[in-house]
Amino acid sequence: MLTLTECNDFQLFIVKLVGIVAQASGNHGIFGKRSEPHTIIIAQGDRIKHFTVKPWVMATAGTVAFAFAAGYLMATSYLVFRDDLIGASIARQARMQHSYEDRISALRSQVDRIISRQLLDQELMEQKVAKLMDRQNALFERNSKLGPLLDRADSANVDDDTPVPTQRPDSTKSASMIDNFKTGSIAANGTGYKAADLADEAFMSINGSLKAIESKQINRLQNLIVEANDTGNKIVRTLENAGLAMEAKPMTDGMGGPFIAADPTADLNEAFDQTVDQLDNALSRLDSIRNEATGFPIKTPLPGQQVTSSFGYRTDPLLGTKAFHSGMDFRGPTGLAVKASAAGTVVHAGPSGGYGNLVEIKHTSGWTSRYGHLSKLNVVEGDTVYAGQTIGAVGSTGRSTGPHLHFEVRKEDTAHDPAPFLRTGRKVADLL
Repeated sequence: MLTLTECNDFQLFIVKLVGIVAQASGNHGIFGKRSEPHTIIIAQGDRIKHFTVKPWVMATAGTVAFAFAAGYLMATSYLVFRDDLIGASIARQARMQHSYEDRISALRSQVDRIISRQLLDQELMEQKVAKLMDRQNALFERNSKLGPLLDRADSANVDDDTPVPTQRPDSTKSASMIDNFKTGSIAANGTGYKAADLADEAFMSINGSLKAIESKQINRLQNLIVEANDTGNKIVRTLENAGLAMEAKPMTDGMGGPFIAADPTADLNEAFDQTVDQLDNALSRLDSIRNEATGFPIKTPLPGQQVTSSFGYRTDPLLGTKAFHSGMDFRGPTGLAVKASAAGTVVHAGPSGGYGNLVEIKHTSGWTSRYGHLSKLNVVEGDTVYAGQTIGAVGSTGRSTGPHLHFEVRKEDTAHDPAPFLRTGRKVADLL
């Protein structure tokens, strides 16, 4: 029998009540099958109360009491372990946040590297573009140097096929490629190449074309130098073989000096400028040789006319006796133009004994030439004439049997056979 006095507090009462229910269930097998109702007696002093509790009420009360106890225990456990759970959750979230921050930092570093690389590639490309543009401009500006020089070579009959850029090279394709590289729109196009690879390939192609043009220009200019020097040497040797000593001498092929390896990175513009200077010197030398050569009486005074009497001893046409002929006679009709055999200064123009009307011209190195029996004089004493200039007309003045030209070549008042001079003139005619 259970009374309130035996319980110190309500919890002890609930526990004992649950124990009674469990004992009742264990004694009678199946809970709720008791045939007699439970009776609760409460005694307080002289007063005694009792309550009859039906089995289902008792079972319900026990279940509620059990549920309440379980909830109380769970709530107590939660309060005890709540701080640990919250701390663990916060720590997990902190770890996740740190992980995300680390990844974001790594991504930012990668982006910075990519941007830096792109800026570097762009700077390198701009430098390459600047160099290409400078080289293109240099090729174009060379026209100002090559133009007059090649005109001189052409007038000097030195063959030339040097490529001269008449307009700036078309850089539209390279400029478009560069713009595409800057905007990142160059695609691999299935080749597996990156944009920078395609750009480098384009630069190499353009650079190769420019180098080919530069090399061809320099090689051709060097060929012109050789041709100009060879032409001058041929003129000098031919005249010297005829006994006409020239101030200019043939250039030899002697070379020497210590070996110093060429710098592979040397600027081709410097090599080009040096080659232009060498060609200018070679053409100037050729002009000097030709000017000196035209001072020798080597041109025929009556081109295409027959020689009727040569230099040396002959039968005099008027007396019929043996006599010395100091020149050559050319047949020609009266009035036919007579040309100066060489450049020089007129020292006589007028009647001169058996010569009739005579023109005498003083040339280089003490040589003189005479033109006799003229019917007309086109120069006066003191005139400066050039080789091939008309100085008079064929006639029959003086000691003559008919219209013809008497032509003499003299040095220090000694007559020389004009035939070797004229043969030499025919040999070098194409070189002059």
